[in-house]
Amino acid sequence: MKAAVITFPGSNCDRDLALAFEGTGAQVRHVWHKDTALPAGIDIVGIPGGFSFGDYLRCGAIAARSPIARAVADFAGKGGHVLGVCNGFQVLVEMGLLPGALLRNANLKYICKPVGLRVETTDSAFTGGYRAGSTITIPIAHHDGNYNADAETVARLRGEGLVAFRYTDNPNGSVDDIAGVLSQNRRVLGMMPHPERAFGALHGGSDGRAMFDSLIGALTPA
Repeated sequence: MKAAVITFPGSNCDRDLALAFEGTGAQVRHVWHKDTALPAGIDIVGIPGGFSFGDYLRCGAIAARSPIARAVADFAGKGGHVLGVCNGFQVLVEMGLLPGALLRNANLKYICKPVGLRVETTDSAFTGGYRAGSTITIPIAHHDGNYNADAETVARLRGEGLVAFRYTDNPNGSVDDIAGVLSQNRRVLGMMPHPERAFGALHGGSDGRAMFDSLIGALTPA
């Protein structure tokens, strides 16, 4: 599997995300926000956490209009897999690749702690390594992680099984306890928790590793 990890000014989890991909055997290429094309042969694009462009205007809004964003959108439009974590989720929403919006946390405070997630679907390359209904522990670190969408969108996400993860104890006020959502073709995942920070014993837990193992299994040619 070949992965591209995008770096914006203010990204601070790009190396962590690259190491998680590499830890399961992927070849990783780092891509700068001013690049206009992705490397050839890429299987998945990772958009990392951080504070791209200082979170000016809205979190992810400027990054969503960077030169590389058009290439990522084209890649997704052709059926490519894209993973957006934390600020990466915000970028994907601002790009229109996922529905909804990420608002200020309900308590108006930055939250950084491990949280419980319930796996809602295993029907994707991202979640196939988990058991539906199981609970995993993944850390969060965000100020604007309160997922919001109108009632019609939430009903569609529920009805089509596009909610990937829900919080077991909602830390930020997200509607319907949503922590991560999939695109309609299930090839784009945005989530606020950081699976790359729960990759092994040195992180204090390894519940995030199954996501990267699942991607390797699904996207590596037989």
